[in-house]
Amino acid sequence: MAFPSTSDPAHGRLLLLSAILFMSYLCVGMSLPIVPIFVTEQLGLGNAWAGLGVGIAFLATIVTRGYAGSLSDSRGAKTAVARGLAFYTAGALTSLAADLLVHTPWTSYLLLLAGRLLLGLGESLVAVGVIAWGIGFVGPARSGKVLALVGAAIYGALAIGGPIGLVLLDRFGFAGAIAIGAVLPCLGLLAIWLVPGVAAHPGTERPPFWSVVGKIWLHGSIVCLQGIGFAAIGAFFTLYFLDRGWSYAGLGLTAFGGGFVLVRVLFGHLRDRIGGLRVAVGSLAVETVGQFLIWNATDPVLALVGAFLTGLGCSMIFPAMGQEVVRLVQPHLRGTALGGFSAFQDLAYGLTGPLAGLLADRAGYDSVFLIGTVAAAAGLLIALSLYRVRAAAFS
Repeated sequence: MAFPSTSDPAHGRLLLLSAILFMSYLCVGMSLPIVPIFVTEQLGLGNAWAGLGVGIAFLATIVTRGYAGSLSDSRGAKTAVARGLAFYTAGALTSLAADLLVHTPWTSYLLLLAGRLLLGLGESLVAVGVIAWGIGFVGPARSGKVLALVGAAIYGALAIGGPIGLVLLDRFGFAGAIAIGAVLPCLGLLAIWLVPGVAAHPGTERPPFWSVVGKIWLHGSIVCLQGIGFAAIGAFFTLYFLDRGWSYAGLGLTAFGGGFVLVRVLFGHLRDRIGGLRVAVGSLAVETVGQFLIWNATDPVLALVGAFLTGLGCSMIFPAMGQEVVRLVQPHLRGTALGGFSAFQDLAYGLTGPLAGLLADRAGYDSVFLIGTVAAAAGLLIALSLYRVRAAAFS
């Protein structure tokens, strides 16, 4: 992917916004593998509770996407991002308090859930605000580049955040890892004052949120189904390896991130050359194979290859579908539409944790990746259907 030159002030600001988003999502990435370990090993609760601890943050993000989009459209993206970063810090501090009460597991767990809910709200505001802010700088015609940078920042942070979180957990404990997650958003708050805001659209007539979602739900469904495979890796790959006694448990997200970045660097142009739906079809086919390999892995190398292929498959779907979404709505509804679109991805992350946790308790960790395989295949069928409709319309 060709990154924009910093000689253009708008592009330089976009890169700074991407860096701020990266820092905020690093908090999410660091927590993905350590929350299940904290819940199962320190609090002594089951996999379903561990999955809920991971997934509830994304569920909070889902239900607040409409609020985030509306705030970004009406009050300005900068306001949304600033509030989101403040909620990130509040969530980390609340989760930090959970570590102080491990001798009362359920009280500690409820505090952890409260912290995760605040983090989810922060994630919603920051992600939607950064997307709308970036498109405000470079214009809707370059929305694909904005979404590509946003996707690289999000998945890059999630990929390296997992191993960083495990290292911090090992050296400083849960409290030390979460404390870092409280500091990073503060750095983001300092950085956003260097970036000018973009015009809001106050007082403009707006249709109901769900009517906007109705225009984009098929594209969102594709993003949702591809996200299940990543969510499975994020929440259960480490526990899967530990359960089997395999080494390199912390490398699942690293392998995923390596595949993700490789596609962005080598094939980022394909979205513009062959179209988003073609990219989605090929990507989902690769992800299906990756999840299948993890499900059937007989050794850690094969499972890591599966995680790598999942990263290859997930890399281009969000910007490809997001670019289509931007074209479907008017400028004053862009933040709302992107909020609704992003909620589909959050739905995958939010539901996968608790539901896969229940499944893991009954059928083993490998079964989680069977669900990822089926979901990616279902996304492939939807993408093929949309592509055929598009092809028929232009024939």
